[in-house]
Amino acid sequence: MYSRLGEEMNVLKGAWPLLVADEIYQAVKQISESDVARVAERILEANRVFVAGAGRSGLMGRAFAMRLMQAGIPVYVVGETVTPAIKRGDLLLIGSGSGETRHLAAYADKASALEAEVVLITLSSQSTIGRRSNHTIQVPGVRKDRFEADISLQPMGTLFEQTLLLFYDAVLLCLMQKLDINTSNMYENHANLE
Repeated sequence: MYSRLGEEMNVLKGAWPLLVADEIYQAVKQISESDVARVAERILEANRVFVAGAGRSGLMGRAFAMRLMQAGIPVYVVGETVTPAIKRGDLLLIGSGSGETRHLAAYADKASALEAEVVLITLSSQSTIGRRSNHTIQVPGVRKDRFEADISLQPMGTLFEQTLLLFYDAVLLCLMQKLDINTSNMYENHANLE
């Protein structure tokens, strides 16, 4: 099981960043441009966007929420004290490798009951949250509870989390094009209480 790791250690001794970069490159090559555009469209059509995730996937979501805010899109991170009630016409965007995280599944159920749209970015489109979502986007990676050396040497869900952030960044670039904005426009919304 660990034979590839041993081989890579000998061949790329001292080159871990290159190994990580190659894994990310191989994963990102599999991301569909149409999936990126579809998520961007869902965001543009929503009244407001609510972003959710757990652990490191949640951190990737928070980073994406920051960029959405800077792009002028009304966005909230689920669980923050200033996050309002989700309503019909809103979008809940969930990042979850397994698609099985209980509290995220509960968010999806609640959002659906309130007639908000649910989009899941995941490793498993047939997961609990995947089945409850309006749209499910599957990206490459490895579940945190598995070791699949043929896919990634990185621990737990690292490759998924990296791919998730790059997927979100691609969605942002698509949104920037559709909104006809650039870095200068976005910088006007950058935090200035620093």
